[in-house]
Amino acid sequence: MTDRPVALVTGGASGIGAAIVEALVARGFVTGCLDLRGSAAGAEHTVAVDVSDADAVASATEEVRSRLGPISAVVTCAGYYEMAAVTDISPESWRKMLRVHLGGLVNVARATLPDLIEQRGALVAVASELAIGGGDHDAHYAAAKGAILGVVRSLAVEVAAHGVRVNAVAPGPTDTPLLAADSPWRAPEYLDTLPLRRLATPPEVARCVEYLVCDGTFSVGDVVSVNSGAVI
Repeated sequence: MTDRPVALVTGGASGIGAAIVEALVARGFVTGCLDLRGSAAGAEHTVAVDVSDADAVASATEEVRSRLGPISAVVTCAGYYEMAAVTDISPESWRKMLRVHLGGLVNVARATLPDLIEQRGALVAVASELAIGGGDHDAHYAAAKGAILGVVRSLAVEVAAHGVRVNAVAPGPTDTPLLAADSPWRAPEYLDTLPLRRLATPPEVARCVEYLVCDGTFSVGDVVSVNSGAVI
């Protein structure tokens, strides 16, 4: 147990999630992490778990709670990305995309809401620019991320009276290993369409999450777009 506030971050072992863990630790949180792939640098305790498994998430959340204490901040960042034409997306691929992104958010929210209500805490979901603008060969990913925004807005209304703030960030393509070197999002012709002419960086996204967790006391159901001006 700790006398510091406790944050729970999913997908905190790499990329944007790792930057979020680092930012919250710097703000005084002791951080637990749920990640399928391994431990998160800076996190006090990591549990390897598939966020699409509701029972496993509930058990992992209880483990973090018993080790660190009541959870006052939650950030759902676990996910994955792939591109495919609609006609090439198998039924299983559709289901997996929804289970991981949408199911992951709902499973973690259900497991942590009692703590968040008690602590009058905050939940931030990482969505995507594609949830707002869509994208070529991105239908299943955009659908899953768009559903996240629907949950965030509805849950924000549901729990605001309990003092819990629920918001989202919607990053554009971000400079992480998730984007392969030959990704079309890294192509100069795409970058030239962005007002900033570059990808976002994980620390930039993490700073927006940090703001919503720590300082955005009047933000409820908001979606902060961190996308180099791709969607304005």
